[in-house]
Amino acid sequence: MIIRHHSKRSFILCLTALLLLVSGVIYAAPIPFPSLNIGVGTATKPNDVAVTVQIFLLLTIMSLAPGLLIMTTSFTRISVVLSFLRTAMGTQAAPSNQVILSLSLFLTFFIMTPVWQQINKDAYQPWKAQQISQEQAMERAVRPVRNFMLSQTREKDLSLFVSLSKLPRPKNAEDIPTLTIIPAFMISELRTAFQIGFLIYIPFIVVDMVVASVLMSMGMMMLPPVMISLPFKILLFVLVDGWGLVIGSLVKSFG
Repeated sequence: MIIRHHSKRSFILCLTALLLLVSGVIYAAPIPFPSLNIGVGTATKPNDVAVTVQIFLLLTIMSLAPGLLIMTTSFTRISVVLSFLRTAMGTQAAPSNQVILSLSLFLTFFIMTPVWQQINKDAYQPWKAQQISQEQAMERAVRPVRNFMLSQTREKDLSLFVSLSKLPRPKNAEDIPTLTIIPAFMISELRTAFQIGFLIYIPFIVVDMVVASVLMSMGMMMLPPVMISLPFKILLFVLVDGWGLVIGSLVKSFG
């Protein structure tokens, strides 16, 4: 017992000495921590104000980037059609929202690549090489996006928003403001997406009607037809290579 008490006492003394040694090292050589100071000062040069405004505008544009991606690209049509497809099949959460949005996003990149390559060639690279000004680069960057939206927008939707904006009758497409083209483009995209969604619904409705008729003829009216028709709809979709047909039709619809 005396030996155990002595060893325990020695361990406590060694631990205390170690803590004192470590604390002495810490106090002798304190560890530097980085500090960050944010403040609002007085601008002494006009360039300081201009840079601050540019940073503020850049942050604003970055926060609006998801909305601009949805409004000015093929994302709206693709996501709506894929949502219609999932609803028509009756699979509820398969594929999930994350899968639908991810597929829509990458298909958007695939479809919009020629437009973005043109922007890089005509606007970004000359501006990076200091061959054109920032205003000219912005003008050249907007032009391919406008042409893409105009190629997918119906004249009826364009005339609607031109009349709503109370602008004078434009002589050509160059006279139409971009803020007028964007909502007209979105309305046209929704209309096209609903048309494709209607065509997608037809074969699945036929399967539901056939299954419901068979169940009624067999006297199984208490059995939900959706429970029986769902495997047949999935089988039909797989046999006809449904994903290839839907995705191929979506991509070709932007041609």
